[in-house]
Amino acid sequence: MILPAVHAPTYGATPSGKPAGKDGYRAAPLPAGIWSPDQGDGTYINPILAGDYSDPDVVRVGEDFYLTASSFTNVPGLPVLHSKDLVNWSLLGYALEKNVPEAHHAVPRHGGGVWAPAIRHHDGRFHIYYPDPDFGIFMVSATDPKGPWTAPVLVDDAKGAIDPAPFWDDDGQAWLVHGFAGSRAGFKNVITLKKMSADGKRTLPGEKRIIDGDRLPKVATSQGPMPWFTTEGPKLYKRNGWYYVFVPSGSVKGGWQGVFRARHIEGPYEGRNVMDQGDTPINGPHQGAWVDTPAGEDWFVHFSDADSYGRRVYLQPMQWGADDWPLIGVRQGKAPYGAPVTRHRKPNVAVQPVSVPVTSDEFDDGYHLGWQWMANPMADWVDTSVKGHLRLKAVSSPANLWEAGHLLTQKLPGMTFSATTAITLKPGGQAGERAGLVAYGYDYAWIGLENTVAGQRLVHVTRLKADLGVNGGKIQQGSETVLTAPVEVKGPVHVRLSFTPVQVAEPAPEVPHYWHSMLRSTHARVTASYSVDGVNFQPLGTPFITQPGRWVGTQVGLFAQAPGGTPSYTATRAGHAEFDYFRFGR
Repeated sequence: MILPAVHAPTYGATPSGKPAGKDGYRAAPLPAGIWSPDQGDGTYINPILAGDYSDPDVVRVGEDFYLTASSFTNVPGLPVLHSKDLVNWSLLGYALEKNVPEAHHAVPRHGGGVWAPAIRHHDGRFHIYYPDPDFGIFMVSATDPKGPWTAPVLVDDAKGAIDPAPFWDDDGQAWLVHGFAGSRAGFKNVITLKKMSADGKRTLPGEKRIIDGDRLPKVATSQGPMPWFTTEGPKLYKRNGWYYVFVPSGSVKGGWQGVFRARHIEGPYEGRNVMDQGDTPINGPHQGAWVDTPAGEDWFVHFSDADSYGRRVYLQPMQWGADDWPLIGVRQGKAPYGAPVTRHRKPNVAVQPVSVPVTSDEFDDGYHLGWQWMANPMADWVDTSVKGHLRLKAVSSPANLWEAGHLLTQKLPGMTFSATTAITLKPGGQAGERAGLVAYGYDYAWIGLENTVAGQRLVHVTRLKADLGVNGGKIQQGSETVLTAPVEVKGPVHVRLSFTPVQVAEPAPEVPHYWHSMLRSTHARVTASYSVDGVNFQPLGTPFITQPGRWVGTQVGLFAQAPGGTPSYTATRAGHAEFDYFRFGR
């Protein structure tokens, strides 16, 4: 069941109709266009990053803040963002040129690759620790966050180890905490502590389980006492003689932010809930990072899952009590835990101009940093000698784009927006080559050009269950649905995908207590249109409802393709497509 479309936010009441808190939290569909959180009046509105920057971690170095996030199968990986005020962020680059092992990641490994990382600054160097749950925990480092970054070093090869975070104690001893993926390790809900070598490049023999969720008493939440489950994403800190492990628990959409503390790094640890959803629409709220400012303020950066719109990044105020326990967000009554805010005053730091990660691209000098491939790219997928437009090779691959690594994609920049490009297809001579603008996830749809024996045609293509249905537990694959436009293709064609959010009703979870956010998911209704003059656009096909990908939101991007299993594999000529521009709009 699809619920009515959501609209731009209003502030002053919660979804239940109760008055909002002093910070005015309210449902958070965003205004049309590219989202900017800075309101220009000393306040910000969450999310601070509308793009899908999953599992964010933040470190402060002097007056600068640096953020990294999961990148999974997207390449380059480990985005590095910079901010002066924790609200306005710009993309500096990436810490990982290719996923390793390179041969393994030469094809899409949806759900694999780079999981939740941690970024720290120690002894004059930036260090990012990240897991690939199929291979182990890796580390890259650099003196400059813009790079160059070192090649990945395998720090620990424990099966199914995830979510690593390093910590250097006052005596110089290096430590590593991490969780476990049940799909690989055979167990989860456990946080392990290990010593590392002084250079942080390898773990040392011996380990200790410092948090075992299955053995803990229930924790107080706004939904009543809850068992600790799916406890993961640890971050280890030290303050006032206490060691703190920040961990999300209770699952991505239905969980809370926990904190454990001990007087000794190896425990014993005691824990509590410090923020949960309460009566707000911000589900989770999940995995993130505590960071302070030069003025001594405390803040917490985390994500909240928005389904097709990805895991968006939020900023919450944080305060320490006289009892040395933190509270995140706005206190829920007299409880020892807070609720996330939507609108709040900005941190007390230097004024920074409004900025967002790059989005639109004129391809004046290659393509900008916002683009990522679906797998480790081959050198000839893009012709870097071409300036003023993007030239993509028609790469031979299966017709199902879920299996194609040569898609060049971006994160969604807002909720209600359009993406437009102009395509020219120059085939190598064989029928079946095609190029287009795609909205991509478990289901996908694209509009673009296809070469046939009768000439080129403009098509709108949809494929449901492109992931072979594995996400639903059933091995089944939808076939393509193709609609041809009644237009003769004589040159470049302008194509557009327009996104509008919709809420989809979900069945109630089979658990006694759950937050209301679990009864809905947010997706996008996407309509396709085309123009031969770049001004007057005509609709093509029926609206398409997006789905997310594996651990990621829907992505929008470009591709050129030659069908696999045809003479294109042995042809002496390969075609290509040229994209004149790529522009986001309302």
